[in-house]
Amino acid sequence: MSENNDEEPMADGGSGTGIVAPDDETPTWRERKERTQGLSRLTYEYFERARREDQDLRQESDYVERDVLAFPAWPHEMIRNLSLTSFFVGMILFLSATLPPHIGPPANPNSTPAVILPDWYLYWSFGLLKLGPLNPDLSLLGGSKLLADRTYGVIANLVVVGVIAIVPFLNKGSARRPVEQPFWAAVGMFGVTFAFTISMLSIKNLLPMDSNLLLDVTFLLPIVAGTITYAVLRSMQEGYMYDLNRRYYRLRPPK
Repeated sequence: MSENNDEEPMADGGSGTGIVAPDDETPTWRERKERTQGLSRLTYEYFERARREDQDLRQESDYVERDVLAFPAWPHEMIRNLSLTSFFVGMILFLSATLPPHIGPPANPNSTPAVILPDWYLYWSFGLLKLGPLNPDLSLLGGSKLLADRTYGVIANLVVVGVIAIVPFLNKGSARRPVEQPFWAAVGMFGVTFAFTISMLSIKNLLPMDSNLLLDVTFLLPIVAGTITYAVLRSMQEGYMYDLNRRYYRLRPPK
């Protein structure tokens, strides 16, 4: 008993070989279904099925070098990837044949277009240059601004890029799935939503929406998206079984 207590607990909570818990020590299907409901129950059943398939693979395999098994690249992964690639290539060809892009007249170098926009993937940066309404007027300076709106937008770009660059150094966990770290998953969803809303702000002169309302939505919608993401992932943790699924990426020879 003392030797078993000194040993490190197995990743799946079992004993013996450390691969999967014996059937007589695991709850039955009915017991698992009765203990969870809703999204937690659905998540629990999904990983229970993955556990059963993993157990079957381990029983049929003679590979014992480490506690990791997976499907072979051929034909399982290759057929799936080729199917997905063929579908998206077919959709691109279909859209290009049915909806060809319109080619406008040549640009006139003697006139400036009414709307000047960068490439679509730089809309977020262009939107940060339009944060002039957030640049405060200081009474100490006689109601004038400390920084010009253009300089304020450039500093906003540096702040956003700096936050993106520092996130990998702050999150040093070993989680591989969003449900394992809901907070950082919510931060990621906040960033994606903010990139979309700030891009919409960059083309506010083309949208049928009040500019003040659009500015409010730009900062409120990412907060709402991040909060919902955190709440949903937290509700899924009950059926996720982190200790059980940790073995899929933790390399350790069986005992």
